[in-house]
Amino acid sequence: MRHPFHAQPARGFRGLSLSLVALMALSACADKSDKEVERAFQNVNVIEESNLSDIMLTVGDPEEAVTYFSRTSAENPENLELKRGLATSLIRAKRPAEALPVWRAVAESPAATNEDRVDYADAMIRSGDWQGADQMLDTIPPTFETYKRYRLEAMVADSNREWDKADSFYEIAAGLTTKPSGVLNNWGYSKLTRGDFSEAEALFAEAILQDPTLFTAKNNMVLARGAQRKYTLPVMQMSQIERAQLLQTLALAAVKQGDVETGKSLLREAIETHPQHFEEAVRSLRALEGA
Repeated sequence: MRHPFHAQPARGFRGLSLSLVALMALSACADKSDKEVERAFQNVNVIEESNLSDIMLTVGDPEEAVTYFSRTSAENPENLELKRGLATSLIRAKRPAEALPVWRAVAESPAATNEDRVDYADAMIRSGDWQGADQMLDTIPPTFETYKRYRLEAMVADSNREWDKADSFYEIAAGLTTKPSGVLNNWGYSKLTRGDFSEAEALFAEAILQDPTLFTAKNNMVLARGAQRKYTLPVMQMSQIERAQLLQTLALAAVKQGDVETGKSLLREAIETHPQHFEEAVRSLRALEGA
């Protein structure tokens, strides 16, 4: 008895089709996975670059930061953030003339911010272009209120001898920061140059209260006291070396007032106070005694 033979092409074709579909699906998954991995690595690179940039701008050596941002900015000329990093690093490295064209490029970019324009004005002041800084600050709307903006406004007003404006801007700036010692010192120095010695002394005292390590403010306060013929050091935190240096400053202020003998006495005290040989004070004393 013959058994009929039924060919089953559909089953084989169906199995082949399923295999092809499975392979295509795996291939698509693989392609998708590769793209996701590549995208993930790109994101990691962006994060790493961002972190490295932050490190370079804060704790890194300024010259190393300049080298890093010069290279990465040249490799990515459209990246505005890298240009900002380069300009900021040049300022930190005390190379404002080189920072100026970089900040100009940033400030003139369509994506520039008011903060960029403030930083550009800062670079101009550091380069001695007070008029340019004044004009740049005038382009920034008054609603943009930051410590740095008003500190620069105060400095420009000082340079223009616009004292009322300077005082107003210094006061605003001091109120916009949790560390006002620097701007208080600048404000005090402004008062000192105007001959308002008592106001200057009060501002320097406030600056020292905010930051007892700020030697510049201590030295300036001694100058303000000397200009008022107050030939004693105020009560404040100071090291032995600082005390000797401040006594020398007070001595020279006394000599400038015509109180030469007082100046000599203060210089002798400075020499005795200093823990090492105080050559500068010794030379000043010898010059006075010789005269």
